[in-house]
Amino acid sequence: MCYNAGNKEIKLGRIMEKKLFVFKVGTSSLTQEDGSLDRIKLARITRQLAQIHQQGHKLVLVSSGSVAAGFSRLGLSHYPSRIAEKQASAAVGQGLLIEEYTHNLMMDSICSAQVLLTQEDFSDARRYKNASRALRVLLNHGAIPIINENDTIAIEELKVGDNDSLSAQVASLLKADLLVLLTDVDGLYTGNPSQDPTARHLPVINQITPDLYQMAGGAGSANGTGGMTTKIQAAEMATKAGVPVFICSSQSDTALIQALNQNIKGTLFKAKAENLSQRKQWMTFYAKAQTSINIDDGASLAMKEEGSSLLAAGVKEVKGQFKVGDVIEVYRASDHHLIGRGRARMTADDLRKLLQSSKPKGIVIHRNDWVTL
Repeated sequence: MCYNAGNKEIKLGRIMEKKLFVFKVGTSSLTQEDGSLDRIKLARITRQLAQIHQQGHKLVLVSSGSVAAGFSRLGLSHYPSRIAEKQASAAVGQGLLIEEYTHNLMMDSICSAQVLLTQEDFSDARRYKNASRALRVLLNHGAIPIINENDTIAIEELKVGDNDSLSAQVASLLKADLLVLLTDVDGLYTGNPSQDPTARHLPVINQITPDLYQMAGGAGSANGTGGMTTKIQAAEMATKAGVPVFICSSQSDTALIQALNQNIKGTLFKAKAENLSQRKQWMTFYAKAQTSINIDDGASLAMKEEGSSLLAAGVKEVKGQFKVGDVIEVYRASDHHLIGRGRARMTADDLRKLLQSSKPKGIVIHRNDWVTL
């Protein structure tokens, strides 16, 4: 199978095993210099998606661009900076953006589906499961879900924040084989390559450390919301869930295709060998902790090093209220260090009653409902 890029015909190397890929396309990869939607760039993206889809792979696209598609139609002269204008532009542009994707993909008889999410869709356990099921039904029926945050209604408390994080959450939710982050730079460097001539390109990252965040620098393009820092944060989330992440530039006409086998300059973040189950992903990244408890050093060591359950005898202090099944954070009392979170096997009031006895007994958090942070 070949892809025609102008006068060049580029062969797409076949990936024999059918896989699930999540692509994130940022605003800079879809817009012109004035911040408006670039339909040529968008068509280039959809042609590649169609070609990969025709090989039998399952695809999800997390796409920015709703504000870019809508602000000029709304009558604004430039890309908006005020929140209300961004939300209004997104309300106009979301339909225009999905219409563009739908039209282009239908030229190859491929069905697309618009999916709008907020952080609450991930933090609520039932909605989290429903989102997973709905996306899998779409994928199993050959559709390409096109996902964006619901910018029109999302308030700060419910926002995912940026599409790098959203794509990592989606990739983790679906246990994707690869997450590709398309941006305006060709991977991670030891410094800003446009300012530092000694900056070295980093092709592979085995472990994400604080030093990487220091290298990441500041914000991205003028029309986008995130820079390299948000991409490292997204990579950290996805790799912990067992999903490798590849960051590369969208400038190439075949960037998506080449990224699948890393045949383009970029940075590959390797997945963790021991990855979190979907249930523990939810507890780690999305669940809202109701309150917290403090435990002694012995219980902390047993939970972190030996994989033990948390017993009532190890609890030093109970804060606030929680019910059976609520997610609570657990701190080491001696230095108030967060060691993990888990689902309570008893209520806060029942635990307080137990602690009044000289030898309290009972499981507060079972090890199967626990994640160490």
